[in-house]
Amino acid sequence: MTGDALLFGLSGVLSSSAPILFGVIGETITERAGVTNLAMNGMILLSAMGSFAVSLASGSLLLGFVAGSLIGALVALVVAFTGITLKQSQVAVGYVLAMLCRDLAYFLGTPIMGMSGPRLNISPIPTLCNLPVAGTLFFRHDIVTYSSFFLIFVSWFYMERTKPGIMLKGLGENPRAAYVRGAKVNRLRYIYAILGGAIAGLAGPIYSLSVKAGWKGTISGLDGIGWIILSITIFGGWTPVRAAIGAYFFSLLQWLGLVLQPILPNVPSQVLQVAPFPLMILTLLLVNISNAEWLERSLSRLPESVRRDIARVLMAMNAKPPAALGVPFDEDE
Repeated sequence: MTGDALLFGLSGVLSSSAPILFGVIGETITERAGVTNLAMNGMILLSAMGSFAVSLASGSLLLGFVAGSLIGALVALVVAFTGITLKQSQVAVGYVLAMLCRDLAYFLGTPIMGMSGPRLNISPIPTLCNLPVAGTLFFRHDIVTYSSFFLIFVSWFYMERTKPGIMLKGLGENPRAAYVRGAKVNRLRYIYAILGGAIAGLAGPIYSLSVKAGWKGTISGLDGIGWIILSITIFGGWTPVRAAIGAYFFSLLQWLGLVLQPILPNVPSQVLQVAPFPLMILTLLLVNISNAEWLERSLSRLPESVRRDIARVLMAMNAKPPAALGVPFDEDE
């Protein structure tokens, strides 16, 4: 592989990561507030179909993206209402919504399946796009890819450097303490759940109006992405920067599957295409394995220096969910 081909490939990894990034950071915000939105997979399919349909009918890419964001916000509102107000299981409701939204997307999207419509164009940044290496990697994308870079920084800064962001984390970790400090816990959970759903909902139009333009029903290749986004949220330790690393890692694995096909002709192409999914599962296991007793017993047999290094790596990867994630909060108690 030539240097130029490698650069263009890595640039493609960054652009194909954009919808996953929006989904992961949206879910991170939602879960940081203590709400679990397991409807992600169906929501992305429905927003991808809905945004393409709106864009096709109106001729406006902007309206398509607005529609996708609204669909995400509405699905998140249903999850928030049933979980916060009705105090029902967010896991059960989210799973049912994931199936419902998926089937709605396939059913309602039948009339527009395979049709050509508007597509977001690449917008190279003048001067910067001519820079060696960096120009190809970072400055020859469309606006949603640029926005994904910006979203990583903004979400990190908000959560780690602002008082409202610290309060957001308190909603999921210790809502009682947040309430004592004056936070309207359930109202804020509603706001952040809807905001996170709106951000994650943009993953749909990013696919159907940019990365995989159009709507092709069951062969769109989007079914399952929502579950990957949920797993990357866990891998990311509910932090934007680490979640972004997980999104880029998954897209890199997908790209490597394509690159390795001509190099490994004896390996069935299907194996390389699905390899990123079990690899992400393995990575997810490593994130949560550091406290296992059997692992401690296994490591005790190794030399101390090796054991210390392995333990340091596993502890760095370890991630704990917000303590009150999915737990209803009664402000009257």
